[in-house]
Amino acid sequence: MITIEQSKNLVNIAVLGEFNIADFKTFEEQTLYKLKSPGELNLLFDLRAMVRYTLDVAWEEVKFFRREHNHDFSKIAVVTDNQWITWQAWLSRIFVDADICVFRDYEEARAWVQG
Repeated sequence: MITIEQSKNLVNIAVLGEFNIADFKTFEEQTLYKLKSPGELNLLFDLRAMVRYTLDVAWEEVKFFRREHNHDFSKIAVVTDNQWITWQAWLSRIFVDADICVFRDYEEARAWVQG
C-alpha cells in the first residue's frame, strides 16, 4: 500500500507493507500528471515501513526511471534504514540525472528535498 501527497514541486510517497504493481501504477500516474506542471519536480520516498516489493515493481522502476524519465527529476530523497535499499538508491545515481540522497530521518530528508 502507498500514500501519495503532492505539493508545488514535490511528490511524497510512503510505502506501507508490500509495494506491488498496482501501487507502482498509482505512483506513476500521479507523477506523470505532476510532471506536466512547470518547474522542477522532486520525489520523496519514505520506505521505512516497506516490507518488500514485487519483482514486477522492480522491472517497472527500471523502465520508469532509467529508460523513460531519467532526466525529469531534480532531487530524489529516500528514507530507509535498509542497507539493500540504500545500495539500490546509490546504484540508481548512475542511470538518473537527479541528485539522489538516502536518509534515516524523515524530517531531514524532507528539508533536503524541498531546499
